[in-house]
Amino acid sequence: MQSRKIVIGIITIFTVLILSACAGANEEENTETESNTEENVANNNEMDMEESDTNEDMEGMDHSGMNHSSTGEIPEGLQEADNPSYEVGSQAIIESDHMPGMNGAEATIVGAYDTTVYTVSYTPTTGGEPVENHKWVIHEEIEEAGDEPFEPGTEVTLNADHMEGMNGATAVIDSAEETTVYMVDFIATDSGEEVKNHKWVTESELSPVE
Repeated sequence: MQSRKIVIGIITIFTVLILSACAGANEEENTETESNTEENVANNNEMDMEESDTNEDMEGMDHSGMNHSSTGEIPEGLQEADNPSYEVGSQAIIESDHMPGMNGAEATIVGAYDTTVYTVSYTPTTGGEPVENHKWVIHEEIEEAGDEPFEPGTEVTLNADHMEGMNGATAVIDSAEETTVYMVDFIATDSGEEVKNHKWVTESELSPVE
């Protein structure tokens, strides 16, 4: 009888130990699962924030309404550059990304002109979101432009049609720079589209072909 009690006691002790071990393992597993879940949630939130930041960066950069090519007609009063760094007919690499497929494209210089270039912000006459810091509008493409360049902050009326809803729009001058601007032909690097007489690229946005 005594032996039986001893055996039962041993079995009971083992059972308790096994149950305790299982409970501990389950608790550890639940803790690890909970930790992984929290980590996944944090990672997902971080990815969502990065995606949101990227989308915000792209806002105001939609050039779907941009007229990449033009007729090549230049505004009245625009003077050809006497000694441009890139001669008409020469090639250069575009180092700007006003629109997709532009940066890195090899361009042929169609025209070179000395003027004042502006970045402008405006609301299209066709409606839609305001366009901020549009590059570029030249002095001769602004209504009632005189001999002196406009100062940043000046409100003007645009006489350019680089983008839909641009011509006739009221704009604010964001920046002004006297430089040589170029009209160029190039093949878009992303789509293979042939762009003719694109207006405008500044001298600082071009580099020599190696």
